[in-house]
Amino acid sequence: MLNVGILLSGAVLFLNGLMLKGKAEAKSVAILNFLVGILQIVIPFYLIAISDQSNWTIYGLAATFLFGLTFLYVSFTFYKGMDGSGLGWFSAWVTMIAIFYTLVSIVHFHDYVTALTWLMWAFLWYLFYALNILKKPIEEYVGKVALVQSFVTLTFPALLSFIGMWEDLVIQRLWLVVLSVSILYFIKGAVELRASQQKQAVS
Repeated sequence: MLNVGILLSGAVLFLNGLMLKGKAEAKSVAILNFLVGILQIVIPFYLIAISDQSNWTIYGLAATFLFGLTFLYVSFTFYKGMDGSGLGWFSAWVTMIAIFYTLVSIVHFHDYVTALTWLMWAFLWYLFYALNILKKPIEEYVGKVALVQSFVTLTFPALLSFIGMWEDLVIQRLWLVVLSVSILYFIKGAVELRASQQKQAVS
């Protein structure tokens, strides 16, 4: 059930990325954000209710709420045309939570694929903070990051989980490379964006 949620989150992030790049209209994108956001709240509540209530079970399921609340916040922000300041500050808070999950993945689970995934999500949430609170003109860049992450952190891992291949050691090693290359791509894009903005400021 959780993998279905991960797949749907990939769809939402894909549409959000297209919207930020000016390829999709905000109100139409808000609909899927709302629907998936509701699911990402209801499903983990249900799974927690029927679980063994152990600390680590709740820890794992609680992460889904971060996506559900983000999608709901995005849906209302887009649909109502709000200024995004609430979403921005919420994203700053979630960034800190995502960094915590990154560290736990490394220190406790020694799961470096999950750690890199959480690090990438933390970066994306930070970008929403920078976009909505710091008012950085980075819509195109954030859209690019969202599009890449929609596939490498959500869609493809969910599909591989469906066919029982995600836990395969070869796939895990391959995904370390995929995520590392994606991060380098984000860094390259950030450097190019910074250089372009500095050039425009001088001219």
